[in-house]
Amino acid sequence: MKISVFMDDFRTCPIGYVLAEDIDECIHLLRNFSIDHLSLDHDLVSKTRNGLLLVHMMVEQQLFADRITIHSANSGAGKAMYMFLKQAQEDFKMPPMIKIIHRPLPLFTS
Repeated sequence: MKISVFMDDFRTCPIGYVLAEDIDECIHLLRNFSIDHLSLDHDLVSKTRNGLLLVHMMVEQQLFADRITIHSANSGAGKAMYMFLKQAQEDFKMPPMIKIIHRPLPLFTS
């Protein structure tokens, strides 16, 4: 059975997802579960252990999900995460069949 993971330390976790509040929790889930959808934020409590570091670790350790969405509202950092993953695919460091989406979510909903 596959799970879906939502890494964020601020937004409410969507129904049907497992919450990871930091990159260590996310890496643990990537290592121990088969993941269908991985939705990632950039800005976390730790300014240095953020979403960009996570995607670097994912590529280095070959830890992937079937689909990856970058949902960070930080436009520059979210785009950097997206571009890093796309480049990893072009460089054959990441399977090309993994769908990568850049879809920022607002921090607050009304």
